[in-house]
Amino acid sequence: SEIFMEEAIGAEYGEGFETFRPDGPLKVDVDFLNDRMQESFLQRIRYAMKPDEAFGLIFSWDNVMADTRSLKLNAWKQLASEEGRDIILHGDIQRSMLYTGADHVLRKVLCWENEESKLKRLKSRLSELYFENLLKLRTPMEGLKEWLDAVYTAGIPCAVVSCLDRINLLASLQRMGLNKYFQAIVSEEDGMESIAHRFLSAAVKLDRKPSKCVVFEDDPRGITAAHNCTMMAVALIGAHPAYELVQADLAVASFSELSVINLRRLFAHKGSTFMDLQKQIVEKSPPKRKLTTDTI
Repeated sequence: SEIFMEEAIGAEYGEGFETFRPDGPLKVDVDFLNDRMQESFLQRIRYAMKPDEAFGLIFSWDNVMADTRSLKLNAWKQLASEEGRDIILHGDIQRSMLYTGADHVLRKVLCWENEESKLKRLKSRLSELYFENLLKLRTPMEGLKEWLDAVYTAGIPCAVVSCLDRINLLASLQRMGLNKYFQAIVSEEDGMESIAHRFLSAAVKLDRKPSKCVVFEDDPRGITAAHNCTMMAVALIGAHPAYELVQADLAVASFSELSVINLRRLFAHKGSTFMDLQKQIVEKSPPKRKLTTDTI
């Protein structure tokens, strides 16, 4: 399982992944996709009438759609309890448990085991505990469902990326009532080796150029991966404080702060305040003029 592993960021210096065609291997990277995935004539007409549909939204599973941070910490607590050990969940130790590999935590941070067979058993049990907790997950992140309703109404295609296997990911989406909102899923079976590769794979599945995609992330590493892919990045403040997410194109405390017009403004680049959050305003008919004696 890749759940308790630290993934590479990816897509540095044009690095991509290979796919195989009848005439041989084909290297797929950011520039290749931006160049080849051009809109057809009919698509350009459609996007002119409905500009929101030109975008693609990519959601990370961890801490953006579901509170997997607490799932991981609970799995570590349960493992410590089963092994009869004390564990301190704060500071650097907690950070290591969330963002570094289980091997490193067990050997260097907690100093529990060094023997390979025992490490393998502990890692296997840790994954089992995580999936047991995942089965109890029913609630998405605050404001997510309302935000997905808004983009679904606007016709914007969405993808979710995760290191979970496809069966567990689809089951989790169903339990949270979110499966209808996603047109594409990138899971463990896709075999992507880095965070950026997952984003590029999602862009291909959505049939949108990487430069027209917006990634929703909570991790600075994920934001870097999005920018390496020429994608915009919206950061969700929570697992990481706001000052660690300054490189994001937009940072919000929850999805309830967003509106569809913010997506347009991410690509507008007009003026120095184009990144400011804006509320959607329903257009109302102008007030009727009252005729007076002077007007006549």
